[in-house]
Amino acid sequence: MKKYLLSISAVVMGLLTFSCNKNQSATSQSPSSSPSPVASTQAVTYSNPVLPGDYADPSVVRVGDDYWATATSSEWAPLYPILHSKNLVDWETVGHVFPDKLPGWAEAHFWAPEITYDNGKYYIYYTAKKKGGNLCVGVASATKATGPYTDLGPLVCQEVGSIDGFPIRDEKGELYLIWKEDGNSVGKPTPLWGQRMNEERTALTGEKFELFRNEKGTWEGGLVEGPALIKRNGYYYMFYAGDACCGRACTYGVGVARAKDLRGPWEKYAGNPIMKKNEKWTCPGHGTVVSDEKGRDYFLYHAYSANNTVYPGRQGLLDEITWGGDGWPKFENSSPSLTAVAPYNTNAQDELNIQDEFTATKLAPSWQWFVEQTPKYSVQTSQGGRLLLQASPDKVGSVLSKRTVEGDYTATAAINQRQLTKGVAAGLAALGDPQNAIGVSVQNGEISLWTVKENKETVHAKVPAPASDLIQFRLTAAKGDQLQFAWSTDGTSWNALNEGKPINGDFLPPWDRGVRIGLTAKGPAGATAAYEWYRLVH
Repeated sequence: MKKYLLSISAVVMGLLTFSCNKNQSATSQSPSSSPSPVASTQAVTYSNPVLPGDYADPSVVRVGDDYWATATSSEWAPLYPILHSKNLVDWETVGHVFPDKLPGWAEAHFWAPEITYDNGKYYIYYTAKKKGGNLCVGVASATKATGPYTDLGPLVCQEVGSIDGFPIRDEKGELYLIWKEDGNSVGKPTPLWGQRMNEERTALTGEKFELFRNEKGTWEGGLVEGPALIKRNGYYYMFYAGDACCGRACTYGVGVARAKDLRGPWEKYAGNPIMKKNEKWTCPGHGTVVSDEKGRDYFLYHAYSANNTVYPGRQGLLDEITWGGDGWPKFENSSPSLTAVAPYNTNAQDELNIQDEFTATKLAPSWQWFVEQTPKYSVQTSQGGRLLLQASPDKVGSVLSKRTVEGDYTATAAINQRQLTKGVAAGLAALGDPQNAIGVSVQNGEISLWTVKENKETVHAKVPAPASDLIQFRLTAAKGDQLQFAWSTDGTSWNALNEGKPINGDFLPPWDRGVRIGLTAKGPAGATAAYEWYRLVH
């Protein structure tokens, strides 16, 4: 039992299942859990997204009857989640490629991992910025999908950047790497290159060759990227993304091209793009193809919610690929499905809410922090559980956060003032990056409502803190960017800090990320903040 009286609202929330079978909590329902009984003649369906929240550039591979996936981390650690599923629609985070530290050669921009399995090993081909250099494609390997992974270093680092690596073997069994030259970053075209790779995955060999590039004046716009190749009926098929990928001005879509030989010539489908936006999802793109044991092909990719735009980030969607009589792949309605038949006729109930009482010895793998600010923390499992987060003097402080999955949500957290080190500001915040956040915190007997925008702090309100041991903070979001904050001692009577005047958080998400909601501890290094529980309700 918790040491403090929980609010009526907390009790009500406690009656709910605070888990997420789609990677929002360690207490999530296992993908193998039995779905609700249905009539044997009724097909079980699923609704997109299958990876709710910020899971950009997803990649998936099937090994036996297991599906393994990963996705972009960007500037949120731990890097590259490893997700597991038995049915392609219910996913659980089971680890990370780099759980504790960054690859030794890299410093930022951890994008577009591609997970593959070859000759008894799992490989993750990933993009990262080299220390003091530009973007490169690197690779890590493991004998188990869950790791531990050994980093093998960068494979290619072109002057304008190299991203989106994808491996494939040709008809002779020779191994190649396909990647994008990031020319759009300097206003140039974006060739997709191929080159032989040694079996150790430590070097490219021979001469590189161009497959194709973006064509101006077409739907591809300023770029092609995210290549994903499969072999079918004597052809190599490449699914790729085109045009602007991210942010409010995105215009992404999915195209396909094919060739008899990797070196070309490559023929782009006349009906491109084969997937584009609809009323529910916008900017679909950058995914990979996976085949089930029956030979059906599925595409796991990302898109933005048209209603919430950028705030939850690019979410993971799944759609079946059909093949026309002309030999070209198609998607139903040429756009993301809203609801579709579940591949394995199973689908566990979607439960997106989160509760963490900090009673486990380790935090759930869905907790995240800034890449450049790894927090130090400990969990006290006795007396109902407690998280102790060490402070940092950075503008926002130390952070432990969770993905959001919709634009409307309520987050609450309980802070133990009695355990709060003097000088530490402990709080709850909506987070974009280390230079952009909006939150509420308590420090030295005062509650503050604050904004950090472009690394400049503004205090909007300040009131005396109650003398109680426990103080609860609440953050309520509407439409992704309208934020209200309040505090309470019992969870029943709430004191608004900006009632009727929401703070506009439209500046929070960087172009390549979604908003997180997290616990913050700002103050002298080594000092601590104590949290009794954390909840996020969508």
